[in-house]
Amino acid sequence: MTKRFSTLAVSAAVVGGFLVMSVPAHAATPAGQGAVSTKAAITCNKNQMRQQIATLKDKAAQLKRLGETAAAKKALNEAAAIQKKLNACIKAEEDASKPFPG
Repeated sequence: MTKRFSTLAVSAAVVGGFLVMSVPAHAATPAGQGAVSTKAAITCNKNQMRQQIATLKDKAAQLKRLGETAAAKKALNEAAAIQKKLNACIKAEEDASKPFPG
């Protein structure tokens, strides 16, 4: 009788340990999925971004005329970065509007 209790106790401990260790692993989300869902919630102000791009390009042209090529290049790089973000926002909105992207 005591052998049955000790066998049951050991098997219960093993099963309990397995459940305790496996449930958090299944409940956790991978790091990439959480980041994707938060990025999808961000909205973009397209008009403001386009205005910033135009302003930076004008600034770059003015700096280039003044001979400040390094500053002009920096302004153009900033404009390109904003353009890249704008393109990503537009693409994300298009993909979100489709029921089955692909």
